[in-house]
Amino acid sequence: MADGISSFWGPVTSTSECCEKNYAYSSYIAEFYNTMSNILTILLAFIGLVNAIRQRFEKRFTVLHVSNMILAIGSMLYHATLQRLQQQGDETPMVWEMLLYMYILYSPDWHYRSTMPTFLFLYGAIFAVVHSVIRFGIGFKVHYVILCLLCIPRMYKYYIHTNDASAKKLAKLYVATLSLGSLCWFFDRVFCKQISSWPINPQGHALWHLLMGFNSYFANTFLMFCRAQQRGWAPKVVYLMGILPYVKIEKPKTQ
Repeated sequence: MADGISSFWGPVTSTSECCEKNYAYSSYIAEFYNTMSNILTILLAFIGLVNAIRQRFEKRFTVLHVSNMILAIGSMLYHATLQRLQQQGDETPMVWEMLLYMYILYSPDWHYRSTMPTFLFLYGAIFAVVHSVIRFGIGFKVHYVILCLLCIPRMYKYYIHTNDASAKKLAKLYVATLSLGSLCWFFDRVFCKQISSWPINPQGHALWHLLMGFNSYFANTFLMFCRAQQRGWAPKVVYLMGILPYVKIEKPKTQ
């Protein structure tokens, strides 16, 4: 939300801004809360990454956690600068991450193993090139929502075929954080004029970041459980310090 204060990064060149006063705390950070709220995503993704490497999960999950971290860093740079280049560095990884989720969700039953990763890689590469030239605006949001919707049927299939109550709880937490986070994003976006007159700004977009950090972590953990179940690794959900769920597996000695 522009306020005319001079900044280190110069005039805003991004195609969208959130309902937060620009450069309220530092001339180096345009949207302070929207920038800092990404730190949680990085921390949660790092915890997931350590667990995936330590228990020797398939590399797809290592890449997935790293992609979460890259996306959060890109979001930090975008909200700190509100520049067009950094906006692309935020939006393009969003699409890449959804393509990765599609691969993890659909690849176990895909008969032609090389076609799916090849298609998704080319799709992501072409999108990145086109997105660097064309400003999509609302088109990007529609495109991103479509990619998310394509993942839902498969997530639901995994949910109904999972009997473990703790794993089902992860899926429910995924839905809850996604729903609540989407509401925060919607109200911040649509009712910014009204929110700006409130004594305290609830920082809906920052809340969206926090909830989506948990959302990604719950989704990744649920998918790791389902994949371990497919591989016969006897997965179970345990809790770090009694709070944060993660998947513990026992691989057969032959593996």
